[in-house]
Amino acid sequence: MPKVTYIEHDGREHAVEVKSGLSVMEGAVRNSVPGIDADCGGACACATCHVYVDEAWREATGKPSAMEESMLDFAEAVEPNSRLSCQIRVSDALDGLIVRLPASQH
Repeated sequence: MPKVTYIEHDGREHAVEVKSGLSVMEGAVRNSVPGIDADCGGACACATCHVYVDEAWREATGKPSAMEESMLDFAEAVEPNSRLSCQIRVSDALDGLIVRLPASQH
């Protein structure tokens, strides 16, 4: 299973295995990673799963869709590498993915 590392705003890391096909958000929720609330359950209808994709992984995770960009307008401290973790599907190609959580979600 691919491994995803979630880094909280204070530097605390959570390296977890996430089944391919699940979203990065689902991996966080299933492994009790703090800071990803996922209020809408992954429907791209909120911004409570906002993450910063590590620069080395930006190309591999792709660009946000128009809907995702629209929802990111509701997130705080949006950066060029901001994504909604519900919109990133885990695959073997993302083994080792690193995402950081904004301070505003803690």
